[in-house]
Amino acid sequence: MGVTLFVNWAVKPFSMALLGWIFIRHVFAPYLPAAQLDSYIAGLIILAAAPCTAMVFVWSNLTRGEPHFTLTQVALNDAIMVVAFAPIVGLLLGLSAIIVPWNTLFLSVLMYILIPVVIAQLWRQSLLRQGEAALKKVLDRLHPYSLSALLATLVLLFGFQGEAILRQPLIIAMLALPILIQVYFNSGLAYLLNRHFGVAHCVAGPSALIGASNFFELAVATAISLFGFESGAALATVVGVLIEVPVMLSVVRIVNASQAWYERGAE
Repeated sequence: MGVTLFVNWAVKPFSMALLGWIFIRHVFAPYLPAAQLDSYIAGLIILAAAPCTAMVFVWSNLTRGEPHFTLTQVALNDAIMVVAFAPIVGLLLGLSAIIVPWNTLFLSVLMYILIPVVIAQLWRQSLLRQGEAALKKVLDRLHPYSLSALLATLVLLFGFQGEAILRQPLIIAMLALPILIQVYFNSGLAYLLNRHFGVAHCVAGPSALIGASNFFELAVATAISLFGFESGAALATVVGVLIEVPVMLSVVRIVNASQAWYERGAE
């Protein structure tokens, strides 16, 4: 668990800020709209500062991960995100000389993290007072709706940004490169650290995937709140959504294919 926390909060946001500075500010700067450079970097930072809390259950299941570890790690990340997301984003944007309204940043945390978590916990406690069976019944009933809501979110995101994606394929590719590097770097770092410490593969797999994936709903909503719907920041976060599924599936494939190698080194 310590490895995942280290990668999520001490490595991932800062490595993305560095990659944004290298690629957006320097390598690709001549080919990008100059007025949007800061916005692109901001979007990448916001994306990396929000660890995934939903799709990781799918990735964990695909790697035959330990479900209790995954649930505990996601719950812990949610708790940390309430207090750490806004300060980390504000710090890194400030270091990048990008000014953001703090009240809007904290409002995003309140609306998209704190309020949903509080409502969910209150509802859960109310159901538990009626017994475990009542909670399970509601969860089973909500399961198809939660998947439908996630798919609807993806459809709406791509629907609203579809024209921009089709109109600017070169910009999309340039924004995708630092995201790709960040995903493989952070997942690889978490995987290798877990192997070094002798952690079981069923824990190392979800640890690597949690360390690499992003809470894209929060990232997109925050980017739009801070910079606007048509901003480069919003586009950068949507690019993260665009490539997340195929890239994370490739990480799942690597984790599963390397299990024998991992277990030889972890003994």
